[in-house]
Amino acid sequence: MNKRETMDKSKFIELKSGVQEIIDFIASKNAKDANNKLVDISEELDEMLDHAEEDEDLREISKYQVLLNQLQQRIVMLDGQI
Repeated sequence: MNKRETMDKSKFIELKSGVQEIIDFIASKNAKDANNKLVDISEELDEMLDHAEEDEDLREISKYQVLLNQLQQRIVMLDGQI
């Protein structure tokens, strides 16, 4: 069981790092790379959702889904400005 918990934590750490990359791309007005990274992270999140069993994991995934939706809106706004 501890191994599973460790894997979950590492997955969320990877997600957090990926989200930070998206934010950095947005900050540097790089909509294309931000969108590409968002697609990758979204696919990872979908995969995690398919295998999530614990309520805590589902809540954490839900937070990331909301954040990714907000970041996607920012990318669309950024893309319109360029």
